[in-house]
Amino acid sequence: MKKVIATKQAPAAIGPYSQAIEVGNMLFASGQLGLDPETGDFAPGGVKAQAEQSFRNIQAILAEAGYTMENVVKTTVYLADMADFAAVNEVYAAQFSGDFPARSAVAVKTLPKNGLVEIEVIAVK
Repeated sequence: MKKVIATKQAPAAIGPYSQAIEVGNMLFASGQLGLDPETGDFAPGGVKAQAEQSFRNIQAILAEAGYTMENVVKTTVYLADMADFAAVNEVYAAQFSGDFPARSAVAVKTLPKNGLVEIEVIAVK
């Protein structure tokens, strides 16, 4: 049985989807842009600031369901410009201790709201 996970500590879905879905001991979190949940605006300061906010949003969703970053087993990083890979990678590496999850990173033509980075995760308890 699936359970919808939602928190006001992360931006509300901007379309017909859930922030996350939990099935058994697995959590599938939708991609998170670098949007501040209080203002709805992108974190100021460019791609690194947006990546940091994306991870704050992810952490809030994980916490709502009783998970932490230690539970993350797979991530997907979407970049508006592959030239930002190194900057986002620096932020990404600081989010994890010990073994890193599996990851894909791709450049896309455009992200919602013209964001610079979007990150999604899968976590397992």
